[in-house]
Amino acid sequence: MAKDKKLVEAITSMEEDFAQWYTDVVKKAELITYSSVKGCMIIRPAGYAIWENIQQELDRRFKETGVENVYMPMFIPESLLEKEKDHVEGFAPEVAWVTHGGLNELQERLCIRPTSETLFCDFYKDIVQSYRDLPKVYNQWCSVVRWEKETRPFLRSREFLWQEGHTAHATAEEAEERTVQMLNLYADFCEEVLAMPVVRGQKTEKEKFAGAEATYTIEALMHDGKALQSGTSHNFGNGFAKAFGIQYTDRDNQLQYVYQTSWGMTTRLIGAIIMVHGDDSGLVLPPRVAPVQVMVIPVQQQKEGVLDTARDVCERLGKVCRAKLDASEKSPGWKFSEQEMRGIPVRVELGPRDIAEGKCVVVRRDTREKIEVALQELETKIPELLETIQKEMFERAKAHRDAHIWDAHDYEELKGIAAEKTGFVRGMWCGEEACEDKIKEEFAMTSRCMPFHDQERIAETCVCCGKPAHKLVYWGKAY
Repeated sequence: MAKDKKLVEAITSMEEDFAQWYTDVVKKAELITYSSVKGCMIIRPAGYAIWENIQQELDRRFKETGVENVYMPMFIPESLLEKEKDHVEGFAPEVAWVTHGGLNELQERLCIRPTSETLFCDFYKDIVQSYRDLPKVYNQWCSVVRWEKETRPFLRSREFLWQEGHTAHATAEEAEERTVQMLNLYADFCEEVLAMPVVRGQKTEKEKFAGAEATYTIEALMHDGKALQSGTSHNFGNGFAKAFGIQYTDRDNQLQYVYQTSWGMTTRLIGAIIMVHGDDSGLVLPPRVAPVQVMVIPVQQQKEGVLDTARDVCERLGKVCRAKLDASEKSPGWKFSEQEMRGIPVRVELGPRDIAEGKCVVVRRDTREKIEVALQELETKIPELLETIQKEMFERAKAHRDAHIWDAHDYEELKGIAAEKTGFVRGMWCGEEACEDKIKEEFAMTSRCMPFHDQERIAETCVCCGKPAHKLVYWGKAY
């Protein structure tokens, strides 16, 4: 049992040091290993399996809306990157450059893609000629490189995995419709699959994507009260089209510029899952995204019939969920701790006495509740339990989020909340960037979004300057 205890003790309590708790979990649950390149990570099988489930479900939802997958090169010529001024200025500090090919210096530097707007624009200008060629609704799954100064596994690394959608449309209305559609798809995915409630809204002018007309975002609240931008969707208007010359002939035989969108989600979502649902024993994975939903653990497996029955149970469960058998020679206590560390939603404990009585013990990872289930009822009871866990994990996360939303009606109230509480702060805003800058400088809080579904006028004046206010904004400290 000493070993069992040591496994859990390796995790720092989240109340003691949340940042260290997070690092302990991603390493101890074997989600990542640090690589020899500073700021980059090796995603291990346990971590990559979560990403695969995210990828598969998102990809399915994308394709239901008409999205097609493509793949672009990872290199962008410097001259191509510089065609859209605001865009290049926004990414310049984070760009990694290739200057040599083999032993020879390149005539033109190549950027390793931080994002692929310029590549798609260069592509679209060649393949879009007529209104009959539109819309183009493409997505790619790839990695990107941004030379971040401060890194943390999944949340911010110099290379990360993501998907980036890039679309071209005949009208501004079509582009706006797609931009909102994809944001809502992201939000539904987070809530239905990751059991993570999000706030849907629009970024301010200061916080929007470089080169976009409008950026829409989903913002989630982590257990420590910090916000995490979890997905964004951008309406580019026709600014990129004008910079790159993407034109088409309309039905009246007139030349028009296309309207574009871009939208993306990243491996940052794995960090969000950890920080929304995890506890001091490790990961707590929502069943719909968990690579293994049920771990079957035989107790006293050396005794006759125990291992055979456990194999049979695992095989039966494998037909209704993602089940796995732990037949290793570790002690049952160690196996229990390991299952908890890895966040597997349910474990099935099965020993000689259980078998004799035709039952087993089913343990929930999220609440640790133990339930006795008849062996013949497992195929019915386990899927029902997984759905209950999924639903209740979302409800708990939402209750935590809602309990950490505060209203600030003026500057003094904002100051008090920033000093004493964590979470989102609702405050009215005049629309001036100077107020955003002041709040960021004074309280390390940024405007997270102007929410779509919450524009209650909680005050008539700006929470910062006291001038007439126009929008309700969610403010918060963020990752």
